[in-house]
Amino acid sequence: MKKPVIIIVSILGILLLGIMILVISFYIGMMPDSDKEEMIRNDAEEYINHTFNDNFEVYDTLYDNMGNFEFEYAAKVRDKVHKIDFLIYHDSETSELVDTYVADKWIKELENDIHPYINENFEKINEFHVYIDDEIGQDLKLSPMDSGSYKEYPVSPIIRITLSREKRSQDDIAADTFISYIKSEEILEHGTVILAYIDAKGVILDDEWSRKF
Repeated sequence: MKKPVIIIVSILGILLLGIMILVISFYIGMMPDSDKEEMIRNDAEEYINHTFNDNFEVYDTLYDNMGNFEFEYAAKVRDKVHKIDFLIYHDSETSELVDTYVADKWIKELENDIHPYINENFEKINEFHVYIDDEIGQDLKLSPMDSGSYKEYPVSPIIRITLSREKRSQDDIAADTFISYIKSEEILEHGTVILAYIDAKGVILDDEWSRKF
């Protein structure tokens, strides 16, 4: 084999080896650490014993390998009576354990309150979600077991309605009427409504519409 060919083959081999190392490193980085999963599960169990009651259980763990959350590992917990799933994790600033129970409880309550109106007054709904800050319970210094209704506190949720169609001229009126309904029925005093235009396959069909009230 001629020397130039040997050099080319060697370079290609090194490049291939480098790519394989990168792929393996990426794959390993995407896999959760079983010891850390066990640690957050144990921490959450102890947290539940001090904060909640026997109706709550850890059913899984969440590993955030994409940086979507402020934590790396969280315990998935379920309120077996009220069917509310939430997270327990270490706060990134204080390292103390916190939970999202109040936020998820209020989200479920608000979604139930507005679900009939949204289904009746918006066409081609793909999905809708309510967003409330995960740590609102801690911010308001509420006991998770005695947190009451979202209507009793100054919350400003985001209501995001995804429609599987393009924007229509009457959408502004429909959204404003929805906001008027929310306020007149004393469901919310403040918040943000977003209309997103995305089909079931995730293709963006038009620009978002949003209004803060």
